[in-house]
Parts: sequence; structure tokens; C-alpha cells
Amino acid sequence: MTIVITAFERSPDGGKGLARDTRVRWALEEAGLPYEVRLVSFTAMKEPEHLCVHPFGQIPTFEEDNLALFETGAIVLHIAQHYGGLLPEEDTDQARAIMWMFAALNTVEPPILDVFVAKVLEGDKPWAEERMVLVKDRVRARFRQLAACLGDDEWLDGDFSAGDLMMVSVLLRARPSGLLDEFPTLAAYVARGEARPAYQRAFEAQLKVNTRV
Repeated sequence: MTIVITAFERSPDGGKGLARDTRVRWALEEAGLPYEVRLVSFTAMKEPEHLCVHPFGQIPTFEEDNLALFETGAIVLHIAQHYGGLLPEEDTDQARAIMWMFAALNTVEPPILDVFVAKVLEGDKPWAEERMVLVKDRVRARFRQLAACLGDDEWLDGDFSAGDLMMVSVLLRARPSGLLDEFPTLAAYVARGEARPAYQRAFEAQLKVNTRV
């Protein structure tokens, strides 16, 4: 059965690759897997048909045979474990790659998302400016720690893995705020991820959806 994922009919970012379906597209491209995309509107995401697959009414989802998944971490991990190309062969190396996936989603991404919340959802509050200073400082603290871990290495732990795919995807969300540019080591790391042919194919595929007439 063909792999089918869901994506925004029109992404809020206009196709800059920040929507989470790009992460899944990238993983599929790295694994060399063909897939189809079912585009959903914001209205359709809240309707019963989609809620049967994603109970929180979001994207992306992943369907193959009798398996239906939501949450990008779970989807990318499934692809990496079952199709190769995204995890090292040794068990201990695999464990570290998966560790970095969790670190990206649980430790690095939350403060980055707080910047968006502080700007867009709380920007009209009287305390918004003071909160933004605190939020950005928390992102900088995480970035300093991550940059120290990366050091002069090309990737986080040996060869490119699902851990790097997820971390690069998360860091990309900090680019609009300008925070990523404050850390040249991390900016260069993200650029290496974006330069991978599989990422380029994934990015172009979602961009085409968002720029069609």
C-alpha cells in the first residue's frame, strides 16, 4: 500500500518549510520512499474523518497498510527504524541518534515555540515586551548548550541521522526571529541539513503546494 501523509492545503508560513509535514517528507526522501499527500484545510482538520487519524486535529499524519500515526517524532522514528538510511547500524549508536530526536522535540523546540506564542498570541499584552526578553534568553541558553555539544563536528553524533533531521527541522523555526543567526555554528549546521538533496526535494514539494495558483 502507498504511504499517504497529510499536509496543509495552504500552510501558514506560505511554504517556507516550517510546517511539520516537511519533517516527514524529508525523512521519506532520505529513505527513498514514494508517498502521496492528502491536503487538508483548517476546517477539514477538525472534522471526524481527520480526527480518526489525528485526535488533536493537526498535521501531519502517516498511513501505510493498517498503520496510522500522528506526531512527527513517532512518524520519523518509524520510518527510520523500518526503512533504513536514518539510523546507524550499531544499537548504541542508534540509541544516541534517537536521544537527539527526543532532545530536539522536548528540550530545544519548546522555547523556540514560545517566541512565536509571545509575539503572535500574546503580543498585545501589556507585559509582552518584558516576556519576549525572557523567552529569547531561554532560547539563547539552549542554543549555547547545543552549540557546545556540536562543536566543530558536521553532525551531532557521527554521520547524519534522524537526530540531525529532527534537530535541523526544529532549529529552522528559530530563523524568522533572527536568533539562529546569533549562533554561526548552529546556522552552518542548519545550512548543511538544508543542502542535503533529500531536504531539497522535500522543501520543493511542499513549496509547490503553497505557491500554486
